[in-house]
Amino acid sequence: MNNSVGNTARLLGAGLRAVLVLTVVCGVLYPLAVTGVAQALFPGKANGSEVKDGGKVVGSELIGQRYDLPLKKGQETPDPDLKWFQPRPSNGLGSNSVNTRYKLLLSGATNLSGDSGSTKDKDGKQVCDPKATDGLCAQVRAAKDAVVKDNSTADFKVSPSDVPADAVTSSASGLDPHISPAYADLQTHRVAERNHLDVKAVEKLVDDHTDGRVLGFMGEPRVNVLKLNIALKHLVAAQG
Repeated sequence: MNNSVGNTARLLGAGLRAVLVLTVVCGVLYPLAVTGVAQALFPGKANGSEVKDGGKVVGSELIGQRYDLPLKKGQETPDPDLKWFQPRPSNGLGSNSVNTRYKLLLSGATNLSGDSGSTKDKDGKQVCDPKATDGLCAQVRAAKDAVVKDNSTADFKVSPSDVPADAVTSSASGLDPHISPAYADLQTHRVAERNHLDVKAVEKLVDDHTDGRVLGFMGEPRVNVLKLNIALKHLVAAQG
């Protein structure tokens, strides 16, 4: 009986010591070591890839954000502020209707299939139905019409065939911080007109903020919209 109690006590003691040691190693020392290494070698990435302007954090280079006008009475979605470069559409999960106490950042895709809102032509090929009022085809058509209208100026008319795919479709997360150089270039005339800038100066701004493929062969050239708009703000201030 005494041996049984003694063995049990020893086992419990060993288990408690193991829990204590593992808690200290895995719950304290390891996180501190990983955090320390990350802060020492990759401080920017470890802190969320923050983007600062004038010493103030204005966003993250990994998360896209909208540039909209204040919401007007009766509007469900605000109009874009056309003096800024605009990001990709962010249809995602829509607005937060669960916890209205906080303004939450929502991420998600539309989950619409490629044939959503489409029909078959006389050859049996799947094409967008011009009469569709919902679905992917209707969203893309409405987005393309808006891009053409918003970016056409007095001396520059946008053709529907010039609108790139990323201008009318959202990413899988809905939070893509980048746009293609083609979409950025398409917006230069409108941005220049709205900010009373020379088009060449705005085009150079886009060129200066175009990132190439990773390691020269992975991915596609891209433009970070937040960084581009920060540079645009400084250009406008310098011209003023």
